Amino acid sequence: MAYDDPRVPPDPTPIIGAATDMARFTHGAPKPPHERTADEEARGVDWQAMASSPRFQNLLRAKRRFVVPAMVIFIVYYFALLALVGYARPFMEKRVFGAINLAYLFALSQFFMAWIIAALYVRAAARFDKIAKDVIEQRANDT
Repeated sequence: MAYDDPRVPPDPTPIIGAATDMARFTHGAPKPPHERTADEEARGVDWQAMASSPRFQNLLRAKRRFVVPAMVIFIVYYFALLALVGYARPFMEKRVFGAINLAYLFALSQFFMAWIIAALYVRAAARFDKIAKDVIEQRANDT
């Protein structure tokens, strides 16, 4: 038996000669994108040139123009509740509907604010995707 052979190690993988457990697919080169390794993908793109291109820089500026103000607005809005409850307590204790006061309404409005910012980001992301597609197409045409 092969198990009794002292020349065969318990794990024969190193002596089989295959780099991986997967067999080669039956098609020839070039590989389709879903079969390429990260190293094979990286060889095909000049990332430094892509990152320094004016269109890519415009994409980063467009993202910053949306993300930074949205983040600042939300953080200010969020901490406004804490500040108002702490420093304007009589104002926040004003009842609006029965036992519901301004503090409760402000706290609930935090959810709506988050949803509004998320919806605005989805709209902005569609523009970002178009710009990114243009950047990729430009790099493909340049090479």
